[in-house]
Amino acid sequence: MKGDAQAYNRFLVAVTPYLRATARRRCDQYGAPASEAEDVVQEVLLAIHLKRGTWDPARPLGPWLTTIVRNKLVDSLRRRGRHGNVPLEDVSEFLEAEDETHEAADRLDTNTMLDRLKDPQRDIVRSISLEGASVRETAARLKMTEVAVRVSLHRALKSLAALYRSE
Repeated sequence: MKGDAQAYNRFLVAVTPYLRATARRRCDQYGAPASEAEDVVQEVLLAIHLKRGTWDPARPLGPWLTTIVRNKLVDSLRRRGRHGNVPLEDVSEFLEAEDETHEAADRLDTNTMLDRLKDPQRDIVRSISLEGASVRETAARLKMTEVAVRVSLHRALKSLAALYRSE
């Protein structure tokens, strides 16, 4: 997939049903509503793009993807005021600190992609997906309704996914 946009697009299309099934399973496991799964899938697709440099091709892809799904669901539950319990043994091998080089590249890549969004979508994605603010907090800060923030977030994530596919 290195540098091959078509292969990357095929990968994202092929992996999305797996991500959706995993997200639904995790929603059931953590007591989250099934409607949460699609939002998690969109955030996972964004995270896959932003964190693609952290995947070691010598290791299986499934556990890496499953970990991202679990982390995004837990983040989502936290933002919405719910608390999920994740057994320590499920995450212990992933608690290693990330390489600083990857973090700097991810921040640059994130900012480059977010700069392609219009306001307030850019602010909403930064606030909720990157800074961990709730929909309610973001809506209050931007003087928007919560529904408008959710719709804008969903549309922004779809736009980002389309931008990733086009590259």
